[in-house]
Amino acid sequence: MLSRALNSKPRRSFHGVEKEDSCRSAASILSEYGGFTDDLLPLISCDGSDHKGGWAESQHLTLRQVLRSSVAVVGESRLGFTEKVVLLDGRMCALKRFRKVSLRRGEFGRRIVRVGLVSSMSDYLVPVAAYFYSKRIKFVVCDYYPMGSLADLLASAREQNQTALTWNQRLKIILSVARAIEFIHSRNSLQEAKHLKSNVHGNIKASNVMINIDFTARLSDYGFIQLAERVEVGDAWQRKPQPNFEHGEVFCQESDVYNFGIIILDLLQGPNKDFEFCVQGKERGQALQVLEIGLACTNKSPGARPTIQEILLCLGDEVFM
Repeated sequence: MLSRALNSKPRRSFHGVEKEDSCRSAASILSEYGGFTDDLLPLISCDGSDHKGGWAESQHLTLRQVLRSSVAVVGESRLGFTEKVVLLDGRMCALKRFRKVSLRRGEFGRRIVRVGLVSSMSDYLVPVAAYFYSKRIKFVVCDYYPMGSLADLLASAREQNQTALTWNQRLKIILSVARAIEFIHSRNSLQEAKHLKSNVHGNIKASNVMINIDFTARLSDYGFIQLAERVEVGDAWQRKPQPNFEHGEVFCQESDVYNFGIIILDLLQGPNKDFEFCVQGKERGQALQVLEIGLACTNKSPGARPTIQEILLCLGDEVFM
């Protein structure tokens, strides 16, 4: 399964992007940005850590270098597009290209630099290495994860009537996402950059959960909802409607908890509302306890939902004791 996940091509169709066109040539990408490749416009580094992903010199990258690389669209959402980029020197990264940004260059830069610094401080968040801002193009550069997202793994297995993940692997992913949310929710927003609410993610979903080869996970797109505007398009990655937006909880910690609950329910039950993986004895008891946590997270009353600290206490005390 690992080799299949590492080597498989994109299988999903996106709004406005046909399946066979999801891997596009460099020439096709360049045609979208005509007029920019005549200038060696630099990308600006926003990674404040000693990053191990080979992006320490990301400030030396230019727009031309990125756009002349091998590029494949691997995701689409209301915020923008995710593209896999393979540079000429062999390095790979994920490029998040935003549809609509209203922030001015200075404010955008201050926010994304802060997002980059915060994301580099947690092993459960996808690091943000660099960004580019011009009148017509705004994007950020992040680490690329060959295993893809949780949405990728689940959808691929379900299309083939297979079980992609064992219970222990699913539990690893749940714990990783919970720890990512705990890190975010513990931030002191008052001490962060002006106009940046750093203690809320705001866009937690399965397609933003990136899987490592050991089946731990990292949460991506932290802070991005405060950089770009949502555009109403078909979102092929969103597996279930989120009633939290109907109740005015667009950007709060209770909304993060709700969306985490959706991930738990999707991991445990799938579309058939029953466990889609084999569990017996102690493991079945664990799965049922985690299911109760997922149901509590998706309570329609925001005030009745547990905090992420309470969730982690339950996961530690009930699942592993």
